[in-house]
Order: sequence, then C-alpha cells, then structure tokens
Amino acid sequence: MEEQVILVDIEDLAIGTMNKMPAHEQGALHRAFSIFIFNGEGELLLQQRALDKYHSAGKWTNTCCSHPRPGELTLDAAKRRLKEEMGMECELTYGFNFLYKAVFANDLIEHEIDHVFFGISDENPIINLEEVASFKYVKLAELDKNIIENPDDYTAWLKVCFNKVLDFKKINL
Repeated sequence: MEEQVILVDIEDLAIGTMNKMPAHEQGALHRAFSIFIFNGEGELLLQQRALDKYHSAGKWTNTCCSHPRPGELTLDAAKRRLKEEMGMECELTYGFNFLYKAVFANDLIEHEIDHVFFGISDENPIINLEEVASFKYVKLAELDKNIIENPDDYTAWLKVCFNKVLDFKKINL
C-alpha cells in the first residue's frame, strides 16, 4: 500500500488523506515535519538526500524530514523517522510551523505546513542509505554563507525556514 499524507487546511486542521505521490503531483496542502539536530558544539547535523529520491535528490538539507502517517502524532512521526533515516534517538522539542510551496524540475509540488523540531545529541548517525547519501556537521554561520553562495545545493524547505531556525536557536538552545 502506498504511503499516505495527511491533508490539511491553512490552519493545519486535518481534512483527509491522500496517497503521497498524487499529493505531490497535485500540490495538495499536507502536513510535514523537519528535524534539526545540533551537537554539543552547536553544529547542525545535515543530511544529503539519497541520489534516487523522487525530488531534491542529492541536495543537502536538515537532519531529517518527512510526513506523519494518518493517525500518528507529528512528534511520534518525527522520532520514528529520525531513527529510520539517521539511526538516532534524542529528545525533540517543538519549535514552530511554516507554510511553503515549491515546484520542482520534475513537476512535483511540495505544498506543506511543516512542523519544526529541535534536538541536541552527540550520538553518531547510522544512516539509512535508501534515504540518505551522506551527512556532515556544520557551523550555522558557515551554512548561512554557503546557502547564499550555492543555493542549488540545498532543499527548498531548508532555505525557506533557515532564518527562523537561526532565531529559534538563539533564544531556545
């Protein structure tokens, strides 16, 4: 059975479900999450998406991102996917939501209300090679500069929310 996403209205209230690929083909608004894990030195753990992902293949992005399943709490989904993609477990703290829409070269559309979670861990990732090609830790100032200089190396959603991530980290982490 194909994976489903939770369709939402502009207020993030669930209004139904849809298979994941048709939702991305039609640009249906759905719920997603992004996780940002920092190590004890304040560096962000980035992942490079697997080279055969259905969009944004090979691009660098935040530690982990995905969609909750129907009936699954978003925090529970975030913990599940962090373990599945990066082989990690840590305490996650909710930060904020953001709305974005991006059309990709293959005509797929991400239209999401993205719930952002933060964690701190010095655990070494054990990446799932079906999801993740590589990983690295970066200082936020270095990442900020590199996103400006090489925007095509990064996912759309990372570029959309990065300044909010910087603001949240300054206040809360």
